[in-house]
This record gives sequence, structure tokens and C-alpha cells, in this order.
Amino acid sequence: MKSDFRVLRRAGGPPPEAFQTLFEVLDEPLALCDGDLRLQAANPPFLRFCTAHGTTAEGMVAGMVQTLSQEPGLVPEDGDSSDVEVPLPGRRCVLLTVARRGDTVAVRGRLEPGRLMVAERALLEQARTEGVLLDLSRSVAEASGEEELVAAVARGVKELFPSRTFCIRIVDARTCGLTSLYAEGRLKEGAHEPLVLKRSAVARTHLEMARLPSDRVMVAREVPLIFTGTALGVSAPLVASGQLFGAINMEYPEGLEADVSHDERVLLQLANQVAVAVRNAKLIDELTFVRKYLEDLLERANALILVANRDRQVVVFNQALSALTGFAKEEVLGKDVFAFIPEDEQLRFGAMLSAAMRGERVNSIETRLRSRDREVRVTFATSHMLTPQGEVEGVIAIGQDITVMKELEKRIIHAEKLASIGQLAASVVHEINNPMTAVATYAEALLMNARLRPNSTAEQDKLKKIRESSDRILRFTRDLVSYARPAKEKPEQVPLESILEQAVSYCEHVVSHAKVNVERDYAPLPPVSAVRANLVQVFVNLITNACHAMVSGGKVMLSTRRDGQDAVVLVRDTGTGIDPKHLGHIFDPFFTTKEEGKGTGLGLSIVQGIVESHGGRITVDSTLGEGTVFTLRLPLAKP
Repeated sequence: MKSDFRVLRRAGGPPPEAFQTLFEVLDEPLALCDGDLRLQAANPPFLRFCTAHGTTAEGMVAGMVQTLSQEPGLVPEDGDSSDVEVPLPGRRCVLLTVARRGDTVAVRGRLEPGRLMVAERALLEQARTEGVLLDLSRSVAEASGEEELVAAVARGVKELFPSRTFCIRIVDARTCGLTSLYAEGRLKEGAHEPLVLKRSAVARTHLEMARLPSDRVMVAREVPLIFTGTALGVSAPLVASGQLFGAINMEYPEGLEADVSHDERVLLQLANQVAVAVRNAKLIDELTFVRKYLEDLLERANALILVANRDRQVVVFNQALSALTGFAKEEVLGKDVFAFIPEDEQLRFGAMLSAAMRGERVNSIETRLRSRDREVRVTFATSHMLTPQGEVEGVIAIGQDITVMKELEKRIIHAEKLASIGQLAASVVHEINNPMTAVATYAEALLMNARLRPNSTAEQDKLKKIRESSDRILRFTRDLVSYARPAKEKPEQVPLESILEQAVSYCEHVVSHAKVNVERDYAPLPPVSAVRANLVQVFVNLITNACHAMVSGGKVMLSTRRDGQDAVVLVRDTGTGIDPKHLGHIFDPFFTTKEEGKGTGLGLSIVQGIVESHGGRITVDSTLGEGTVFTLRLPLAKP
């Protein structure tokens, strides 16, 4: 066979030494002869080629010369090539391609067809293996968690090593505790722990065994078989960055023929990819856990937490703020933070925000926030958040609700005013008592004189009215001073009926102003052990509230009964009733449905505290448009 060769030559090309290097590194078997077919040089593949055929390079060339001498037509001319069959011992032949270029003859060894098929199969298998490993690398990179990653690796192992049994074990890098297990085959009992690693693999991966728990990881010269019905096995540890993340064990059922050394090389290559993927997956899981933990920490913190970015958009609005303002997180996120600041507060709040954006800390600033139905007062301390480049990315404000505290301060000031007015009222009462005592005394004297005179009935009636009115004023001022005086803490046995009547007498002006009637239904009861003035205050408050809730012509009904060892008192009115949405809050401090200036919201809270301090309890039932019933249960005094 002859061929036409064209040689491309370039001026200023590489030196002869470069061609010598090329000749030596070529994978093809190649030898060079001079014009008389004497061997001049042979590259390493040609030497191996000759050895594989049971001869030497000199012997191979000598056989070629002998064949060409017998068939002169095969001798190539300058620029041509020929295929020459050279006989070998054992009736075998080898095919050489001989090409001549001037005084140089190139001899190339040709592989037999059988070896070509083997080489082709090897190349195809290598391509398949590389394809599977490439697909596997994509799958493990896309896995969103450890479970998906293990499933992807299992698919890859089954595709690479069909008919084998295998086990994939993933462990925690710190504790070496098993976190995932996948087995294709029947494991021996207790074989999944501890993890046994091959000593040579540990040395190759530079794994420090001293840092691993000995009860969970062991090293042996050979890894024991962990499946039933297998005869041979290979394993590869999953090591990345000096950390152990698990191992892959693969075993061969009895009678299965396989290239174990080739499988082990591929398994090690696979294990390297998987180890890196597992490490990355665990890092992502840890980062996700830390992020979720921090998000939950901010969200559920028992403090008001607000975060705004450089564009003043709200990016964090935790549960405490949602509960305080009544706004759901979805309504707030992404909105301008100034949308929740009252207009008259925006200038001061903006100055604080600007200072924080400049990197300054603000330890405490009081402001108001808009809520769904009212304004609340809060105090914030701010800190700035930085980007990796050190620039201010946003501001985090951590605060607390001071609405109740501010309201309490206002109530305390109001109470101090009332105390001053009370002292003034006591002085006024004293000034009233002196002349009223004189009026009552003179009226009594004049009445006695009038009784001695005939035809003085009309005069006596007038004097009686003067005396009764003056006595009523004196009694009221005396009771008022007694009521205002701090109560003694020592309880005494008192009848409930007298306490209720005293409370009604205190509320007489409220009852008459509201134009309502008071009805009584008292059952005979033993006394209760109580601080009298405190219980009077309870019923004064309840009767007053009932009067305020009714229009002219309404009724306040007071009734008592016994229930076991408890006295039960009902204060019922025919007023407007309480909205069901307010029933759960009427005993809360400062909660009131009255207009501004007509109620403090402390009365019922104080009532509840007094009743509970006496070992009792108070409940309420109400229907809109029909009225309200307060039920008090107080323990009866022990005989």
C-alpha cells in the first residue's frame, strides 16, 4: 500500500532537538532507520511493542529487512509508504508501516485487530465513566440537602458499578455520628457502625485519626465485608479539607467477575467528588441553620426590633412590634419606615436615623409609633449594620414599649393632684362641719321651743327639715372623711349588707344625678372577714360604673346569696352592656371605654386586686343592649 504525503515546512521552525523530543513522547510505536534500513533510533512505545511480541527492536527491523528482500515491491520509494507483515515465532505476524523520506526510513508498529478492539472498549468505558462522574457532579451540586445528595450518589454508583452491592454512610464531621445511610443489598447485623477505614486510604488522604472518636471510627489493614453473600470488597473514605464525612463500601457477590483494581480507582475518584459535595452541603446546612436561628431570634425576641435599609425600607419587623402596633409583618416589610412615625415626630426621628446611617450609635430615643387604632410610645437604641466592604448597609433599632409607663406617670401626677384636692377637701369639710353643727344645734333648740307653743305645727315641720338636712350634711362629710382616710390593713368580721348600704350612701349623689333606682335583695348571711373600707371601695366603684352605663329610669340591682362556704354578691344593671371584644380587657390596668377625662381605667383593676386579696374572685357577664352583671365570691368568716 502506498500513500501520498505532503510535508508542511515553515521558515525559522523549531530546532532538531524539538523533533527528537516529539519522537520520544509519541504514544505510537515508532523507529527510525537510515537509507540502508539500519536501525538508528526507537521510542519507548516501539521498544514495548517489540517486547510484547517476543523480540527486540533490532530483531523486529531485521525481520522487516528480510521480508522486504523477499518482496522488493514493498520497498517504498522516496515520499511513499508501505505496509509490511513481519513473521514472528509461533506462526504469528506483526504489521509494520514503512515510510521513506530521503535517507530516513520511519517504521511504525501496528496493533492487531483484537488489541484494537480491547483498546476501543477501554476508551469507551473510560468515556462512559467520565460521563457518569460528570453527571454525578452536576447532581450533587444541585442537591438541596443531604438526603437528595445521598440519593444522587446512589444513582451514580449503581450506574458505574452494576450488579454490585454498596453502602453509603455520611457522618457528622465533628462527632462522626451517622447522619445518613443508604444500602443496596442486605447488611450484616450491626455492620453499619463503627466506620472501618483502610490504613492505606487513611495515609493517602492525610486523615488525622487522633482527632476522631475511636468508638466510631477504626483503622484496619483490610476493611471487613459488611454485606451477606459477598466475596470481595473495596472501600473509599469521604475526606475533604482533612475532615471525615463518611465512606462508600462496595462489594462483589460471589461469582461476579470484575476488574477490582479499576473499580477501586474509579471509586476513589468518585469518593473525592462526593466528599467535597458533602462538605459543601453540610456547610450550607449549617449556614442555613444559623441564618434561620438568627431570624427566629430576632422574630421571637422579647423586645421591639426594627431594621431599615439605606433606602429607609423596613426589612425586619418582629412579632413584638406586630403585637404592639397591630400591623402584620406582610403589611410593613418594604414600606418606608416614616409611614409608621407620626408627622410631628418625623423630624426628630429622621435626625436619629441619619446619625445611625453615618455610623453613630444612639443609646436611647423616645418616639411614638402609629398603630392600627392608636399611638404607642416606645424607646429605641440603634446600631448600624455594615457590608463586607465596611459601608453602612442599614440600621437596627431595639426598643421597648413604654406606653404603660408613660400612662402610669400621667396617672401618678393625676393621683398627686387628687391627693392635694383631698387634703383641701378635708379642710373644707372641717370648715363646713363647724357652722353646720351650729345650725343643727340651733335648729334643735328652736324645735324644742316651738313644741311648747300651740299652733306651731308648720313651724315645727320647717325646723325638722332644717335639722334633718344639717344632720345629713354632717353625716355625709363624716363618711367622706372616713372613706378618704387610708384603710387599716387588719381585717374584721363585717356583714355584707352593711357594706353594701354604706356604698349606696356614698353613691347617693351619683344615683340621683343618673336618675336610676337601686333595688335590693339581700339573703341572711354570716359576716365576712374583710377590710371594711376596701370592700366599700369595691362596691362604690361597681355602683358608679353601673350608673354611668345607664340612661334615666335604669335600675341597679344588688343581691346576695350563700353558696357553700362563699358569699355571692351580684351587682346587676340595665345599661348598654359591654362589647364582647372588650370583655377580656376590662380588668386590665388603664383600659377604659369612657371618653378622655371621664375615666382612668384603673377602677376595675383595683377592684379585682381587692377582691383577690380577700381570697375571692370577680367575674363579669354582659349582653349588648341588655346590661351587665358583676359576680363577686367572697369566703365567709369562720365561726
